[in-house]
Amino acid sequence: MRAGVLSDDKVINFLNDNFINTWVSNVELERTPRKQAYMAKRPKREAKVFDKTQPLAKAIMEGWKEHSPVDCLVIAPEFDVMGKLPLNDFFDDCYKKRISEEDGYLTFLTDAIDSKFPGFNESISDPLLTGTRVVINDEKREQSVLHILRAPSYGYQDYTVIEIDTTEIKGGGELTIHIQMGSAKSGGSFDLFDENTELPTEGIPTEAVAGVWDIPSGMQGTIRYQFDKGQVFKLGATGTWFSGKGNVNAFHATISVK
Repeated sequence: MRAGVLSDDKVINFLNDNFINTWVSNVELERTPRKQAYMAKRPKREAKVFDKTQPLAKAIMEGWKEHSPVDCLVIAPEFDVMGKLPLNDFFDDCYKKRISEEDGYLTFLTDAIDSKFPGFNESISDPLLTGTRVVINDEKREQSVLHILRAPSYGYQDYTVIEIDTTEIKGGGELTIHIQMGSAKSGGSFDLFDENTELPTEGIPTEAVAGVWDIPSGMQGTIRYQFDKGQVFKLGATGTWFSGKGNVNAFHATISVK
């Protein structure tokens, strides 16, 4: 990268004008078992250990691709991963499209700024995102989810589905879902359904047992639902009807039972 796109003046100027640029070593993040073993043996006096519990570190680890030697990530101030670019895929893609690496990298950066989420699958079910299923039990009463949603056209639903398994909570309790929307264009609406409910694709979701609608970009909302015995729920996350068809945004949900 340093001898290629990062030596190009227009790329450097664009990065300096629009981003806070930083990097972290895969060794410091203990990305592979080999690197974990190395860090475990390295004397502590050689370097300060990188705190992997920090939000920035978590965002980096959410965004990287397995077996990729280098990943370029665009991360919003709220720590949403807005774009991800594995280095090997980048070179292959530029070759297939017959474009220069400089133009390809600038396209990646501008698409991330425009909230197009470059590097994410169109289905928005990318396996690098967390939380397609979470389990709440007596040992762990709180879990976090990071995912993205897409806005449908007016009158329709386009759910990203998070399965919430509380079956081990035999006596029931209060399910709380605290949601933080990312900073991209789309607002978010969230509906909670029983496991056996068929999720609607249009109209008002009257089958939902609870929900919170029209959370604006960058804002927060909360769902609370009292249940009598442990069961499986489905949380449907979709963009709001007035967000513009196809616009996407990230959301972070903290799911707990008391």
